[in-house]
Amino acid sequence: MLTDPVVRFLAALDPEHRDAVGAKPRQEQEQLAAAWERELESDDELDTLDELSPPAAEAEAARRVMERVTG
Repeated sequence: MLTDPVVRFLAALDPEHRDAVGAKPRQEQEQLAAAWERELESDDELDTLDELSPPAAEAEAARRVMERVTG
């Protein structure tokens, strides 16, 4: 099981965003990963999705974070 939040966040991203985030400085990656973890913790809809498919919930949270960042 992956424990590093940045590694987990990168794994949840689609390939295009994974490459873009992977090219960012580590500090920015950590900030995005923290936002992703907050999204996972705070959204009740993702809790339900997480029960059905944890990878799908993680991917949806990652999509939301990147959507806010790239707006």
